[in-house]
Amino acid sequence: MSIISLLVAAKNAWADRRRRTQAYAELISLDDRSLADIGIHRSQIPGIVEGLGHSPVSVPASVAPAAHLGRILGGSHRPLAR
Repeated sequence: MSIISLLVAAKNAWADRRRRTQAYAELISLDDRSLADIGIHRSQIPGIVEGLGHSPVSVPASVAPAAHLGRILGGSHRPLAR
Protein backbone atom coordinates (compact mmCIF):
# COMPACT_ATOMS: atom_id res chain seq x y z
CA MET A 1 0.00 0.00 0.00
CA SER A 2 1.44 3.34 -1.00
CA ILE A 3 1.49 6.34 1.29
CA ILE A 4 -1.00 8.13 -0.95
CA SER A 5 -3.53 5.32 -0.72
CA LEU A 6 -2.98 5.15 3.04
CA LEU A 7 -3.72 8.87 3.35
CA VAL A 8 -6.80 8.55 1.16
CA ALA A 9 -8.05 5.63 3.26
CA ALA A 10 -7.46 7.61 6.46
CA LYS A 11 -9.31 10.63 5.03
CA ASN A 12 -12.24 8.44 3.98
CA ALA A 13 -12.39 6.76 7.38
CA TRP A 14 -12.35 10.15 9.12
CA ALA A 15 -15.13 11.49 6.88
CA ASP A 16 -17.20 8.35 7.44
CA ARG A 17 -16.84 8.60 11.21
CA ARG A 18 -17.77 12.28 11.12
CA ARG A 19 -20.87 11.50 9.02
CA ARG A 20 -21.95 8.71 11.39
CA THR A 21 -21.42 10.95 14.44
CA GLN A 22 -23.52 13.68 12.83
CA ALA A 23 -26.25 11.21 11.87
CA TYR A 24 -26.37 9.84 15.42
CA ALA A 25 -26.57 13.32 16.95
CA GLU A 26 -29.34 14.40 14.61
CA LEU A 27 -31.40 11.24 15.04
CA ILE A 28 -31.04 11.13 18.83
CA SER A 29 -32.18 14.78 19.03
CA LEU A 30 -35.54 13.91 17.40
CA ASP A 31 -38.49 13.26 19.68
CA ASP A 32 -40.19 9.86 19.72
CA ARG A 33 -43.04 11.05 17.51
CA SER A 34 -40.66 12.28 14.80
CA LEU A 35 -38.76 9.01 14.94
CA ALA A 36 -42.04 7.10 14.60
CA ASP A 37 -42.90 9.24 11.55
CA ILE A 38 -39.78 7.98 9.77
CA GLY A 39 -40.40 4.44 10.92
CA ILE A 40 -37.72 3.84 13.52
CA HIS A 41 -37.59 3.41 17.27
CA ARG A 42 -35.01 5.14 19.45
CA SER A 43 -33.43 1.77 20.26
CA GLN A 44 -32.68 1.25 16.53
CA ILE A 45 -30.59 4.41 16.15
CA PRO A 46 -27.18 2.93 17.11
CA GLY A 47 -27.67 0.01 14.72
CA ILE A 48 -28.74 2.24 11.87
CA VAL A 49 -25.83 4.61 12.39
CA GLU A 50 -23.30 1.77 12.71
CA GLY A 51 -24.72 0.27 9.54
CA LEU A 52 -23.75 3.45 7.73
CA GLY A 53 -20.09 2.55 8.17
CA HIS A 54 -20.41 -0.78 6.36
CA SER A 55 -22.22 0.25 3.20
CA PRO A 56 -23.45 3.51 1.68
CA VAL A 57 -27.08 2.89 2.66
CA SER A 58 -27.80 -0.06 4.91
CA VAL A 59 -30.94 0.98 6.70
CA PRO A 60 -34.28 -0.79 6.96
CA ALA A 61 -36.49 -0.27 3.90
CA SER A 62 -39.08 1.50 6.04
CA VAL A 63 -36.53 4.20 6.87
CA ALA A 64 -35.03 4.85 3.45
CA PRO A 65 -37.88 7.00 2.03
CA ALA A 66 -37.68 9.55 4.83
CA ALA A 67 -36.53 12.82 3.27
CA HIS A 68 -34.64 14.20 6.26
CA LEU A 69 -32.95 10.88 6.97
CA GLY A 70 -31.98 10.79 3.31
CA ARG A 71 -30.13 14.06 3.80
CA ILE A 72 -28.21 12.53 6.69
CA LEU A 73 -27.34 9.43 4.68
CA GLY A 74 -26.36 11.55 1.71
CA GLY A 75 -23.76 13.34 3.79
CA SER A 76 -25.41 16.74 3.61
CA HIS A 77 -24.23 19.22 6.20
CA ARG A 78 -27.55 21.05 6.43
CA PRO A 79 -29.35 20.89 9.75
CA LEU A 80 -32.63 19.02 9.92
CA ALA A 81 -35.78 21.10 9.55
CA ARG A 82 -38.09 20.74 12.50
